[in-house]
Amino acid sequence: MLINMLCMSSLPLVVLAEGEATTKTEGTTTEATKAVTPSKAVKIPDVKSLGLQVKSAVLIEPTTGEILLSVNSDVALPPASMSKMMTEYIVADQVKQGKLKWDDIVTVGANAAKQVGSRIFLAEGDQHTVEELYIAMAVGSANDASVALAERVATSEEAFVQIMNDTAKRMGMKTAHFINATGLSRADMPEEFRPSEDRETVMSAMDTALLAKFIVQDHPDFSRFTALQSFKFRDRDTKPIINYNWMLEANKDITNFKAFAYPGLDGLKTGHTIAAGNCFTGTAERDGMRLISVVMGADTNAARFVETKKVLDFGFNNFESKQVVAPKSVVVGTETVPVKKAVETTVGVVSDLDVKFMVPKGTQNPAITSKVTLLNEDELVAPLAKGTKVGTITYTYKAEGMNAQEKTVNLVTADEVEKGGWFRLMFRAIKDLFVDLFDGIKNLF
Repeated sequence: MLINMLCMSSLPLVVLAEGEATTKTEGTTTEATKAVTPSKAVKIPDVKSLGLQVKSAVLIEPTTGEILLSVNSDVALPPASMSKMMTEYIVADQVKQGKLKWDDIVTVGANAAKQVGSRIFLAEGDQHTVEELYIAMAVGSANDASVALAERVATSEEAFVQIMNDTAKRMGMKTAHFINATGLSRADMPEEFRPSEDRETVMSAMDTALLAKFIVQDHPDFSRFTALQSFKFRDRDTKPIINYNWMLEANKDITNFKAFAYPGLDGLKTGHTIAAGNCFTGTAERDGMRLISVVMGADTNAARFVETKKVLDFGFNNFESKQVVAPKSVVVGTETVPVKKAVETTVGVVSDLDVKFMVPKGTQNPAITSKVTLLNEDELVAPLAKGTKVGTITYTYKAEGMNAQEKTVNLVTADEVEKGGWFRLMFRAIKDLFVDLFDGIKNLF
């Protein structure tokens, strides 16, 4: 009977918190709802009310990844020169990794010299720095500069395209397929450098936005190139390269472009081919919040910027980013967790990161639900360093007119946990034995 009672005392415990708790074999899970009354906030309008005249469009906030607007955004379409953003990303990454330098000299090859469409008329054998060619690509959408950089990175455009497609997979792009470094249609490539497979470059608006997200997050200095209004490529050039992006905020004083200049806009890339129509990936920052927009298949040059303004206005007028949980926060109901073989039997726990959600503008007290999952008690054995993961907490937020948002952060120890001495642990075991024995006897009556 004594053995049976001792065995009963080892049954798993349920950690109680706000809400209903359940025990799982891998640990403990608890769910809670933060009881608050949301204040009056903007009602999100229907996207159809914008009357967008495009084949597809998307709007995202890059730090949360929240999709704020979506119109046919998963449909693979020709992106035209917006595909150069992948070339830009890879070249900038090579510089970041120390494999290239901005002042490295690039010698132009035959493939680059034979490019058509937007170009700076490079001749085979010309030499320019990586930075000069990069600006020509980012500002003037120069196809010849793009190919010259691609061949500098990977010896051939074909090999560079493999890097582009591999990078797209790593980024999680679902529809993207690249056939060149420029976005040109296959028929417009120099015949001897065309891929053997009869395919075209395609990319959905969602994938394009994801690529732009990687650019602004991995290369936050992107705007030192994309926000340039013009650039004189050669001393002998009579006219500078003019940025195809009419929406740059700096254009507010330029007669031809001021009608399109958009506050806070500093990138990213235009695109146009007959197959793609007029496309534009834009990004703007206001009051510390950056948004990324993509429109594809607009009818005219100007129309892509008119439609982009609709999309960005929709975002800035109706949404804001709000921190709902600060870093190192204590979770009500899970303030501590038990630790075996430690000086103290429990240790305080906190969340390791902050949590931000996109909310309707004007929201003061967003209603957040949470779910705590703790590691199995057998995994929490002293000694433990401060910051040791002991579980996770998942926060969920849902507002009218928006998709549900979810973010999971780790729960970590707030302090270091020292291992108890053998003498302390022995007496603790004896105490636990008698407590279990007493409880077992008490339950007989």
